[in-house]
Amino acid sequence: MAKATKAVKEKGNKAHGMRVPEKGDLDFVSLGALVHRLDPGIIPFRKATQCQIHVSGGEYNVAANLADCFRLKTALATAIVEYPIGDLIQERVRGMGVKGIYKHFKHNGVNGPNMAAVYSDRGQGVRAPVVFYNRSNEAAAQLKRGDFDWGRIFAGGVRWFHSGGIFASLSESTGELIIEGMKAAKEAGAVVSFDLNFREKLWNIWGGEKKAEKVIGRIVDSADVLVGNEEDLQKGLGIEGPKVAAKSKLDPETFFQMIEKVVAKHPQVKVVATTLREVHSTNRHSWSAVAWIEGKTYRAPACELDVLDRVGGGDGFASGLFYGLLSGESPEEAVKLGWAHGALLTTFPGDTTMATLEQVRSFAKGGSARIQR
Repeated sequence: MAKATKAVKEKGNKAHGMRVPEKGDLDFVSLGALVHRLDPGIIPFRKATQCQIHVSGGEYNVAANLADCFRLKTALATAIVEYPIGDLIQERVRGMGVKGIYKHFKHNGVNGPNMAAVYSDRGQGVRAPVVFYNRSNEAAAQLKRGDFDWGRIFAGGVRWFHSGGIFASLSESTGELIIEGMKAAKEAGAVVSFDLNFREKLWNIWGGEKKAEKVIGRIVDSADVLVGNEEDLQKGLGIEGPKVAAKSKLDPETFFQMIEKVVAKHPQVKVVATTLREVHSTNRHSWSAVAWIEGKTYRAPACELDVLDRVGGGDGFASGLFYGLLSGESPEEAVKLGWAHGALLTTFPGDTTMATLEQVRSFAKGGSARIQR
């Protein structure tokens, strides 16, 4: 049995061109910011009387999904503030099975440093969700090179290291910290991924698209795997978009056309992947996913989603894709697992998974919503 497992892993590694370490104390380490999301459901904030609190963060979500659904050993390097909101967030992180590697900050009782707040209703029907932030005096934005002992963190072995564009957008120092972490992870033998996750509102605070392109370009020089859509590639990497628009949001050709330019600019990149989503209404989406892996293209099936909460679907896709690549699945299966998990995640409230691995595999194989007895 052990020989068969090893053979599958070697086959998978050959297929996607990356040598993923087979063992390590940590399967996956993410570097990013933790936030708490206030969610009034379908009620707009101007009329809300109560909210649910979700713990989130683009980089954290992937680590949480991989731990809770895919049963991997994951960790998150981040900032935490010693006050009740920080305590709440730490409790949720533990609950998802993620190891917290924290730089601690003390709150002064008045204005911070703070754990960022994201305000996001779910919308309904023809009314789109509305998202806005309070990232004033955010602790994670103060993180810098030297705040984490990467040698100690990676001492027992690490298989995969991840960060993203949301964390990179927070300050001058966060991008530099990502680069430091990526280089240390490379030296430890890990695969390195980056989710471009371009957020215009965040970059506009201190430099806009030009600054984003400069910072993200340097980060991507160390990445093996990229996740991002056409807009992310254009605004985050400065890749020129296609002259002819796609006929459908589910048509991957314009995305694939841009990949050649990405790889020409960053030739070490082996995987570029994204979700494809056509929004018919807030609660009805067409959904698919595609990936370019070592010169070959792969596409997941298309399906119709009845969406409860769309936030986190992209992170759900990335989690399933990474799991497939980590576990030695074929590229086709890895893309399907990402597509299936991202689809399932839109059926849960909040930003992180409530799915099981068995549910993901069933849906990836064409499972239905028939009741399970």
